[in-house]
Amino acid sequence: MNDTHTAPQTQAASACDVERIRADFPILKLEINGKPLVYLDNAASSQMPQQVIDRLVRYRTTQHANVNRAVHTLSEIATNEFEEARRKLQHFINAREEREVIFTSGTTDSINLVMHGYGRKFIKAGDEIILTTLEHHANIVPWQMLAEEKGATIRVVPVNDAGELLIDEYEKLFNERTKFVGVMHVSNALGTINPIKQMIAFAHAHGVPVLIDGAQAVPHMKVDVQDLDCDFYAFSGHKLCGPTGIGILYGKAALLERMQPFKGGGDMILSVTFEKTTYNTIPHKFEAGTPHIAGAIGLGAAVDYLSEIGMDAIAAHEHALLDYATAQMSQMRGVRIIGTAKNKAAVISFAIDGVHPHDIGTLLNQDGVAVRTGHHCAQPVMQRFCVPATSRASFAFYNTMAEVDSLVAGIRNVQKVFA
Repeated sequence: MNDTHTAPQTQAASACDVERIRADFPILKLEINGKPLVYLDNAASSQMPQQVIDRLVRYRTTQHANVNRAVHTLSEIATNEFEEARRKLQHFINAREEREVIFTSGTTDSINLVMHGYGRKFIKAGDEIILTTLEHHANIVPWQMLAEEKGATIRVVPVNDAGELLIDEYEKLFNERTKFVGVMHVSNALGTINPIKQMIAFAHAHGVPVLIDGAQAVPHMKVDVQDLDCDFYAFSGHKLCGPTGIGILYGKAALLERMQPFKGGGDMILSVTFEKTTYNTIPHKFEAGTPHIAGAIGLGAAVDYLSEIGMDAIAAHEHALLDYATAQMSQMRGVRIIGTAKNKAAVISFAIDGVHPHDIGTLLNQDGVAVRTGHHCAQPVMQRFCVPATSRASFAFYNTMAEVDSLVAGIRNVQKVFA
């Protein structure tokens, strides 16, 4: 079933028609400490439009049942809606086949699936895995666990002072022992957009598969996995105007078929005896147990919503926000932007002289401005830039230039308090 009737009220909206878009987000009407909410924590989790909320309610109230195997009406409806959501995600990232789209609980789960399903089967003692300084912990820790288990080695791509990967150094890391590359598309801590297409092509020239952590890319730009030619691509629904607890692993079918299952249980099998289990075909081989049905359907509604607005329009508006915020904050004495790559997504990490990031976040919250403070699950990045943590403002297509002004005014208030 195609939920065309749930399309946003913003069908004719352009990237500049933000007020019309904002009307779709009930949470943006909130006041925090008596002031309008300025939500600038989108890299952690985006907000959900009414169209997605309504779709979740409709599933819960008129379509809820477990999927697969049953022949009663509600189960058939739920199964059809669940698989329709898979097809929506296939088209959204331009996967070649719908069986290449696996539902997971999120980016972390997707990366762990690849580590267990591919890494534990094919990585051997003495092999090398290439990661980058920019990685989120979710794309570091699983590979450290694998390296410790297998006796493999992790090699790390350094970054320059702007927060850009040193591609020459990346290429020098390759040798006959290189067996896998994991790299994020967009840095959650700095906003750097990595040249992943170039990196994938170089790795493939050496016969090495590549996993892309796309959690910070898919919500903000058009992603075409066939054009990138990545082997695996992982992302989360809750950063994509969808529910929490749902995500996607894209994998090339030929690789998925060679991989071992990560989890065992119902639906990932064709037959079970005490002597032998025969696994199901992909993607079901990797979807053990009852899936997050509502989450998948909600994520399908979210990509419908974003597609109606247009990913190019979203990217253009967010880039304008980034440029405006960068220009404003660059002129502020005592404020340092950390991460100044030429190619950035709408993320600004910053420090204020003499003020701890947690104090910055607390005082901004008093003005109704929500930012993220801490190491952002990217401690190697913090170590590289010699800071314990940063404050991070991350923008979405429903943010406005006036909200950037509120952020800047809030930073000035912080400076006054600590003057």
